Amino acid sequence: MKLYYGTPSPFVRKVWMAAHELNLTEKIELVEAAVLPGKENAEYANSVNPLRKIPALQIDDGSIILDSTVICDYLNDLHDKQQLIPASGPAKWQIQTAHATANGIMEAAVLIRYETFLRPEPQRWPVWIDEQWEKINNALGWFNERNNSDSMTIDSIALACALGYLDFRSPDFAWRDNFSKLATWHSKASQRASYLATIPK
Repeated sequence: MKLYYGTPSPFVRKVWMAAHELNLTEKIELVEAAVLPGKENAEYANSVNPLRKIPALQIDDGSIILDSTVICDYLNDLHDKQQLIPASGPAKWQIQTAHATANGIMEAAVLIRYETFLRPEPQRWPVWIDEQWEKINNALGWFNERNNSDSMTIDSIALACALGYLDFRSPDFAWRDNFSKLATWHSKASQRASYLATIPK
């Protein structure tokens, strides 16, 4: 298999961290893909992902699987015990709801990065940036009030990557001051081998 990636992406990190938890990294070749906003990559769009997004996974039959959520579902199905996502039942939907919420944190944080780093300052929209931060704070509060498990299911992986991305891109955002339970959880999760092996450079 080939995983098309970019190192800073929290969505790529989520997939790669899932691969570590499932002991699949030796079966996956990493292929770097340049997909920066405003820079066309026609070859990637034509041959891998028409949306020019990462990650994308090329499986052994040559077909392409898109979107980090779908890729994680695929990798989970390769594991006999399906340890990241339950096959059915209430637990599956609870985990996938939390997974989607953590994805939302990453999406908002990436949009803030684009708006504040790539867009010229006179063209930035402060109200829109504030709305993204509000979404992030609301979601962190949602997680802070839940009993986050020490087990690494896909929602836990996504949350760990979301918090890691906030630390990486927005180190001045002191989320630990307001979400102490989440900070305690993250201090444990960040010691896992899969987390340490996927820290962005």
